[in-house]
Amino acid sequence: MRYRAQRLSPVIPTASMADIAFLLIIFFMYATTFSLDGTTVDLPESLIQQDVQKDAAIVAITAENEIWVSDGVEKSVRMTSEQELRDSIADIVTRFPGRQFIIKCDTQTPYENFNRIYEILIENNATNVSLLTEQKYQEAPR
Repeated sequence: MRYRAQRLSPVIPTASMADIAFLLIIFFMYATTFSLDGTTVDLPESLIQQDVQKDAAIVAITAENEIWVSDGVEKSVRMTSEQELRDSIADIVTRFPGRQFIIKCDTQTPYENFNRIYEILIENNATNVSLLTEQKYQEAPR
């Protein structure tokens, strides 16, 4: 008698594939952050960096002198007048006392425009104002 062995084809167990897929989806949903401010600006460089609050309000000034404001919760809105900007900042300060404001200003923007925005923030009692910069790395001495 001849012994006849049945050949089994290799099988990859797929019973837990759905669990793994859902865990990956949940991980990426949790780890992904969305930027509320989508304005593109050429940031000034700085050697000093400090951490900012995750939900900070953003005032962006583009190279074309457009002003966009986000309260840190909703997407940015384009401001069409200085009074609209004042009202928006006053509303953010009232709704979220102590919230950090970040000024995101293009390097091509005239200083007077930046200074006007800064003064509006101070007039509306914004106590924590920072300028967003790009980190410049200092070369090590030779």
